[in-house]
Amino acid sequence: MIYSSLIFAIQSQSFSVEWSPKVAIIMITCNLVAIVIGYYAISKENRGQGPDFPISLPAIFTGFGIPELLATASFGHILGTGIILGLASAGML
Repeated sequence: MIYSSLIFAIQSQSFSVEWSPKVAIIMITCNLVAIVIGYYAISKENRGQGPDFPISLPAIFTGFGIPELLATASFGHILGTGIILGLASAGML
């Protein structure tokens, strides 16, 4: 009984945000910030140990491989999701 009330309370709240260009800009910005944080946070000894990109990238990605990009993009999506949902619940989005 308690669980059904809890599920109903969770389902009655809207946790989704309708897509808009503002949402896209926030997500892109969060991903870029996460890549910059990851570039400086991952030590040079540990950077680039996985497979490299099949194409050439700008110089900022020197030593960055596929694992580093996947890790920082995942962090960027988590960060972006939190910011978007927070701004939406505050009524600022």
